[in-house]
Amino acid sequence: MTIAIIDYGMGNLHSVAKAIEHVSPDERVTITRDARAIKGASRVVLPGQGAIRDCMGELERTELTGLVKELLKDASKPLLGICVGQQMLMDKSEENGGVRCLGYMPGRVTRFNDTALDEQGQRLKVPHMGWNRAHQHHMHPLWEGILTGERFYFVHSYFVQADDDAHAMGYIDYAGSRAHVATGRDAVFAVQFHPEKSAEAGLRLLANFVAWSP
Repeated sequence: MTIAIIDYGMGNLHSVAKAIEHVSPDERVTITRDARAIKGASRVVLPGQGAIRDCMGELERTELTGLVKELLKDASKPLLGICVGQQMLMDKSEENGGVRCLGYMPGRVTRFNDTALDEQGQRLKVPHMGWNRAHQHHMHPLWEGILTGERFYFVHSYFVQADDDAHAMGYIDYAGSRAHVATGRDAVFAVQFHPEKSAEAGLRLLANFVAWSP
């Protein structure tokens, strides 16, 4: 089995690769922007980090936008989106004045309210950074062996709101908003948090991805 991590110049590529290699030492993990290698892989990871306009721009500059859209139509090849890689799957983001995304799942990406207060009256920090409990909204093979409310590691100011409840696989409540931090459709699963930085729960999710047969 070959697992291809799409290299379009954005994302925590090597940390993701090392984490997947850790949970699947017998599989071949490659970081690549070669279209033929990506299409020939058994599984694909779409990472992302930073501003979504930059991520969408680099995907276009490396001539991989069309390939990713083609992969998203393949209901048999598992694809995992991570961080901005989740946000890119939606219709649009309000970041940078508005950015058109890949439009695979209906919904939008919006910013946390940076004036929201916690129960003690202290202002909640934006970016939302650190550990938080992700609650499972729907059962999914990638949640196998992971308890609902398990802690994952986050770094983000913007979050996904899926229009279709069927696509909302997990959520957190933060700054007065319900953020869909895990979304899924067909052979695609995507998370806002960083599984490669999320200790045993994150590694289990990556192992589940490697074992997943949609």
